[in-house]
Order: sequence, then structure tokens, then C-alpha cells
Amino acid sequence: MTDIAPGAGPATGGGMTEFVAGLPKAELHVHHVGSASPRIVAELAARHPDSAVPADPAALADYFSFRDFAHFIQVYLSVVDLIRDADDVRLLTFEVARDMARQNIRYAELTVTPFSSVRRGIPDQAFMEAIEDARKSAEAELGVTLRWCFDIPGEAGLTSAEETLRLALKLRPEGLVSFGLGGPEIGVPRPQFKPYFDQARAAGLHSVPHAGETTGPQTIWDALGDLGAERIGHGTSAAQDPRLLDHLAEHRIPLEVCPTSNIATRAVATLEEHPIRQMVDAGVLVTVNSDDPPMFGTDLNTEYAVAARLLGLDTAGVAALAKDAVAVSFQDDAGKARLAAEIDAYTAAWRSA
Repeated sequence: MTDIAPGAGPATGGGMTEFVAGLPKAELHVHHVGSASPRIVAELAARHPDSAVPADPAALADYFSFRDFAHFIQVYLSVVDLIRDADDVRLLTFEVARDMARQNIRYAELTVTPFSSVRRGIPDQAFMEAIEDARKSAEAELGVTLRWCFDIPGEAGLTSAEETLRLALKLRPEGLVSFGLGGPEIGVPRPQFKPYFDQARAAGLHSVPHAGETTGPQTIWDALGDLGAERIGHGTSAAQDPRLLDHLAEHRIPLEVCPTSNIATRAVATLEEHPIRQMVDAGVLVTVNSDDPPMFGTDLNTEYAVAARLLGLDTAGVAALAKDAVAVSFQDDAGKARLAAEIDAYTAAWRSA
């Protein structure tokens, strides 16, 4: 892994913004429906005027103002309800990739919750064909490589776990690389999902559950011990347990950190209080991600700029952060090597200029 310790001093203002905008990047924690920009949501809402979601992009900023995590889930599910047929799925997926291409995101592991769409009546095979068609088109037309993480919506219980596993294993799309667990953590203990993660891992899928976002460190320990987590989604509360930080650092288990998301959902009070610096100082490998970017008024470029400020990074440090995301992604070795080389070439050209 690369070293993201502070360099000669942080690049600030327009210089860092410009550097990050052009930097080739990978994103490892970003949700399918949660990536729908106001442009995409408005188009879907116009298709389905019976929805509570505004069809006016300007009104969505107020709609995406969250009181707490429970309210965020409520709003999120209302957007999920806009995805009603395979054409909606295809539109959403390709347009999300288009927004990624504008940020120079070259590779993304998109967290998809097929249970929610299939439960709403989209035939399972049609859903798989729609995301795969969009994935192939995104790579050919936009230069964005997408891979899927199928995640269990924890609030829907073990029925959703069983169905998500079935969809992952019986209809396994070519782009599927991992198995996850999202939704509320409070009242949704991780150990109950162990049998489903065991089967997914036995079938060759990677384990990437959310843990420690709105609950304490024990949820992260449970994700590691019971679900075999290879990366942890969020992991914010790890900073409360020095022994856990040591364990994550020793075993090189990355945290998928989403700073602005943590503020928007009230998991952390302010950016200044965000524990990302404590994580890095403890030797934990962190990746920076946007989670549900339009809903939180952010994007991956913004999150890199936030991380640069919180960690005191210069452009070399930010490039190293980007390479860490590539290194711990689930793309093949050739893909990792290409993207890492592209980051190095971009950084070298920036320095020489």
C-alpha cells in the first residue's frame, strides 16, 4: 500500500480542486439508487407522477435535507420506489456512470439492492439484464468500469437476505464481485446474517458489510468475526476502540470512509470531529467515498478535497489515497496496474506543469 502521511503541506483552494478533478479515481462505497442525481431523479419522478418525490430538480435539495438516519432511509426508499421497470433500471445505471465519467472515476463498485426492485415487481432476470446492459455500455462509451456489490437491506430482515443470496448465486451477473449488508444498524445485529455471508463467500464473492456507522465498535467486530468482512463500510466508530484500530491496521482491513455522508446522517456532528485522521494515525488503511452523493450534496471529487483538508495532504498524498482505493478494490490485477499507472502518469504530469 502507498503512504498517505502528510507531505510538504496541503495544497489548498483551486490548486487542489483542479488536481482532484483531473485525478483518475476508483470508488468502492457508492450506492446505485443513492447515486441518482437531481437530473436523473427528476426524470424518473416525471415518469411516475404518483410519487412523493419532486419532479423539479430545484426542489430536491430541500427534499434531500435529512433530520437523522431514519429520515434518510425514508427518503431513500421513496427514490427506490421510482425504479419500477427494467427501463428505469437501465436509465439509472447508465446515467450514474455518465456522472462518474465527468469526475474521472475510472472504476466503481456500485452497491446494488436487487431485493428492493424485485420486491416492487421488476422481474429478476430483467433487472439483471438491465444493469449488465448498462455496465457494458458504460465501459464501451464512457470508459467507466462498473462492478456490483449486491447488498442485503438489513431493515427487511432475513427474508431479504435469503432473496439477495438467491439473486446473487442463481442469477449471478458477470459484473458481480461482492456481497454486502446495508440499511439501519440499530436493531439489526450482524451475526444473524452469518449463514448468508458464508454461502456468498463460499461462492467466491467478497464480503463488504456496512458496520459501525451509527452503532459502536462491537458491530464492526461482529462484521469481522461473523461475516468475514474484507472491507468495512463506514466503520466510523472504530475510532472509539484502540484495540479494534490496531486489529484493522495489523490485518490491513480497509475502511470505506464517507465523510460528508457521516455528517448528513448525523453519525458525526461536524467534519472537524470526523475520526478519519485518528484512523490514519493508527495505521488503518482508509479509502474515500461518496456513499449517496446527490442526496448528501457531494461527489467523489468533493470527498477527496475534504479528506485532503482533514488529513493535511498535498497532491502526492491525495494521489496515494487514490492508489490505495485501487489496490484494495476487487478488480483484476491487470486493471489495478493500468489504473495505478494512470494515476502515476497524471501526478507526474501535474508536477512537471
